Amino acid sequence: MDSHAVPSSATPEDRPARLSVGVVGAGRVGTALGAALRLAGHKVRAAAAISETSRRRAAERLPGARLVTPQEAVASCELVLLTVPDDALPELVAGLVATGVPVEGRLLVHTSGRYGIGVLDPATRAGALPLALHPVMTFTGRPDDLNRLAGIRFGVTSPPSLRPVAEALVVEMGGDPVWIPEERRTLYHAALASGANHLVTLVVEAMDLLRAAGVDDPAGMLGPLLGAALDNALRLGMNGLTGPVARGDAGTVAGHIAELAKVSPESARAYVAMARLTADRALAAGLLKPEDAERLLEALADS
Repeated sequence: MDSHAVPSSATPEDRPARLSVGVVGAGRVGTALGAALRLAGHKVRAAAAISETSRRRAAERLPGARLVTPQEAVASCELVLLTVPDDALPELVAGLVATGVPVEGRLLVHTSGRYGIGVLDPATRAGALPLALHPVMTFTGRPDDLNRLAGIRFGVTSPPSLRPVAEALVVEMGGDPVWIPEERRTLYHAALASGANHLVTLVVEAMDLLRAAGVDDPAGMLGPLLGAALDNALRLGMNGLTGPVARGDAGTVAGHIAELAKVSPESARAYVAMARLTADRALAAGLLKPEDAERLLEALADS
C-alpha cells in the first residue's frame, strides 16, 4: 500500500490545499457557495453582511464565520467570494484596492455572469488572483439552494495559469466548469437571462390568461405541457416546435392576437414579437413552407 495514500476515513478537512474563505455579500448566492466550500473542507472564517436578513442567513449557513467588514474579510482569508450585485462589483473592487487592503496572493472570486476577470483588474494589478465563477442556477434563499449546485454548469473565466484552480473549486462545489472567453461574457449572460428570466414572465403571463379564461388551476394545466415543451426544445431544438406557427395556421394566430388585445395589450405585443421570431426560425429550419410563412407574417403585420 502506498504510504502516501489518504485513509478512507479522511474527512474533507484532511484534503490538501484547504483554504480560509471569506464571503463579501452574504446573500443567497454567497452563502450557498460558501456552504458548499465548507462542505468540501475549506474553512469559512469571515462574512460581510449589511442587512439583518443577510446576517441571519450567514449565521445559519456559515456557522463559525465572523461578521466583519469587507476589508477585514479580504485581509483575513486566502479565498474571497465577491457575491454582490453586478452593478456594485466594479465599485467594490476599486474601493477595496483604494483602502490598501492586502490582496496580493489572494484568490478573488466573483460570481457575476455579466463580467469576466476584467472587472477585477484593479485588484489583479495589486497582486490578487482573479477568477469569475458564475453558477448557472437560480437561488431563492431557501434551504434547498445548496442542493441545487449538484451537477450544474458554472460559466468560468480565468487567466490560463489559474484554470486548474478554477476547475477544482467548481468541482468541489458540485458543479461542472464551462470556459467562457472574456469578450463573450455579456453575450453568455444575455442568453441565460433571456432564457431563464423571460421564461418566468411567459409562464406567469400564461397562468394569468388561463385564470381569465376560467381555469382554476393554471399551474396544474400548464405543468405537463411546458415540461414536455422544454424537454423537446432542449433535445430537439426547433424540431421540437409544435402549435399554430409550426403549422402555418395564420387564422389561428390572428385570432389569438385579437383576443389577447382585448384582455392584455402587453401580452398581445409580446405574442406578436415571439411569433415573428418563431416563424423566422421555423422557416430557416425548414419546418414552415415559404407560402405559409408569408401568410403568418402578413397576419402579424396586420396586428
